[in-house]
Amino acid sequence: MSRKKNEQETEQKNVWKELLEMVLYLVIALVAALLIVKFVGQRTQVDGSSMNPTLYDKENLILDKISYHFRDPERFDIIVFPFEEDGEETHFIKRIIGLPGETVQIIDGYVYINGELLESDIYGKEVMEYAGRAAEPITLGDDEYFVLGDNRNNSRDSRFEEVGNIKRGDITGRAFLRIWPLNKFGLLKHQ
Repeated sequence: MSRKKNEQETEQKNVWKELLEMVLYLVIALVAALLIVKFVGQRTQVDGSSMNPTLYDKENLILDKISYHFRDPERFDIIVFPFEEDGEETHFIKRIIGLPGETVQIIDGYVYINGELLESDIYGKEVMEYAGRAAEPITLGDDEYFVLGDNRNNSRDSRFEEVGNIKRGDITGRAFLRIWPLNKFGLLKHQ
């Protein structure tokens, strides 16, 4: 009888040991996932049409939150940054057009950087109807970026006072990978 009791106790200890190992594994996996979301990558969803035809409403993306710790954002990178609207924080997705220290101006619907037409801007296919605050030259500070949506005539971006120039510290991350819809799964084109 004591042998059977010992076997039951041993079996019970093994069950508890396995349960404890499983809980520990789940805690480690949860902590790793939280660290990845906080510091490495994050899922976000496109809301609206301001980035058409590059990104469409309801598409899901993964943001790269780490690369800007090792390199500067570049012209035409697609970034995500927080924006407060009606007392609630949301996130905007836009394309970097102007870099720190540059002067940006919109003349006759086209972007000029330091007085020269930005001919490599293949993303804004339409002539901009609204220059906003960029009708006059805007000189960017050492940590400021000028952003536009690809759907230039349907985008609230740096041309609008309430958005303005984006500080580097406010950039949440760089849109890196489209994960939904599955038929469009893949890396995003930035340059």
